[in-house]
Amino acid sequence: MKVYSGCPVCEAGSLDAFQRVRGTQYHRCTVCEATVMDPDHWLTEPQEREIYDLHDNHPDDPGYRRFLSKVTGPLLQRLAQGARGLDFGCGPGPALARIMEEAGMGMCLYDPFFYPDTTVLEQPYDFVTCTEVVEHLHNPAAVFRQLDALVKPGGWLAVMTCFQTDDHQFANWHYRRDPTHVVFYREATLARIAKIRGWTLEVPAKDVALFRKP
Repeated sequence: MKVYSGCPVCEAGSLDAFQRVRGTQYHRCTVCEATVMDPDHWLTEPQEREIYDLHDNHPDDPGYRRFLSKVTGPLLQRLAQGARGLDFGCGPGPALARIMEEAGMGMCLYDPFFYPDTTVLEQPYDFVTCTEVVEHLHNPAAVFRQLDALVKPGGWLAVMTCFQTDDHQFANWHYRRDPTHVVFYREATLARIAKIRGWTLEVPAKDVALFRKP
């Protein structure tokens, strides 16, 4: 049986029982306010991959590009021309990387299922993007440490995930209903992550967090 000894996001708080939804137990961190699914309810990797294979996020889909513009727009305003970035967890259709390349940025891709070349994780970047990724992480604290190492001093980490706000709506929330989503972040959670790493945090749009490394 998998168990958390403490909060997998901030590693400082303990986990209190939060809600049980149709047999699935969720916990709430006493420090960073993250909501986490009990590990007993995680999918296996093959089960996750089966769901990810259903995603149809084509790089040329205008609707998907508009969705990603919530993060690419504010990020591009903060980057120098020709900056080099990594799309971490890019999925099968790396639309965000295409948008950034069209704006003159150099891009590398990493995804454990679809672009598993780990050599791209051996160098630092001017910016790293994580769109619709962090809610899937089984060990988010370790991944945020990895992301910190991937960002150059003065660089940016752009995260997009649906912020969890309304506890009363949690059971019926569309984001919770995706069985691959195991961690849910409030804005306070992301502020705590920034404080731990010594980053600054901006929230330029709904569900978008821009961290800057000093």
